Amino acid sequence: METSQSVVELVAAAQTKAKPIEDRVAELVQPTSGQNGTQARMAELSDAISALEAAAVDIFTLFEARMQHHFKRGPFSRKLKAQLLAADKTDLADRFHQYYLAINVLKHGKGASYRELLASPPTLFSLKTADALASEEAQETARLIDISAPGFFDGLTTTILDAYRFLEKA
Repeated sequence: METSQSVVELVAAAQTKAKPIEDRVAELVQPTSGQNGTQARMAELSDAISALEAAAVDIFTLFEARMQHHFKRGPFSRKLKAQLLAADKTDLADRFHQYYLAINVLKHGKGASYRELLASPPTLFSLKTADALASEEAQETARLIDISAPGFFDGLTTTILDAYRFLEKA
């Protein structure tokens, strides 16, 4: 029987998987000279961003599943945020909540999490507003959260590890 990976090992594996995708996204968003391969380049960029989004959703979901045992009932992320705030870990509570909302938007699109992010713009990543989306819809590349910006995945995994350490000490 195979031993289950720890949260730290899962995060490390996710980071290893995401790094080459992030590097490729960074290459693809750089302007190129000439128009050769523009459609192919945009398709590759879209695929790479989709892979990065999937990796972000996966690691967050795995973290929630592995750490759910810390709370008897109810929504894990809200309970963790409340516990962090009660322990005066305001920065971590804010970071975790922002990433929680971002992951919800990646999973479900426009909804309560998107509206909450619009009402209180995030500081850890870029959120696209209705105006920006309207201009991108014609290009078929509209995404609500810009996770292609450097640092999104690292910020997410750092926050997950910080929350993990907090819960394990609690």
